[in-house]
Amino acid sequence: MDRKALIREYKEARRPMGVFQVRNVQDGRVYVGTSVDLPSMLNRQRAQLRMGAHPDKVLQADWQALGPDAFTLDILDTLDPPDEPGYDPAADLRTLEELWRAKVEAAGGAVYNPARQR
Repeated sequence: MDRKALIREYKEARRPMGVFQVRNVQDGRVYVGTSVDLPSMLNRQRAQLRMGAHPDKVLQADWQALGPDAFTLDILDTLDPPDEPGYDPAADLRTLEELWRAKVEAAGGAVYNPARQR
């Protein structure tokens, strides 16, 4: 394949969407979030934390105090969208996030970011 075809294929490929976490491995607290492009979001989370610009100030403070080795960034669940034109994954992603947040809390874990209000 030529370069232009590879670029077009990359841009047209569906990116995995779903729920991710930033886990503090020392105390088990997690930051739970969703994205329509998980690989990009994990890169963004990592970059924000490295630059000291993460919107969750408690998570950022822990990152600064403990260092990057004390955290893992993981994909928790992916969403397979239906092939419907105009599909908006927002409600499905919100539901998945609530399920994972409840799962973390039921296991005795704490969550950095509070649940979003509907």
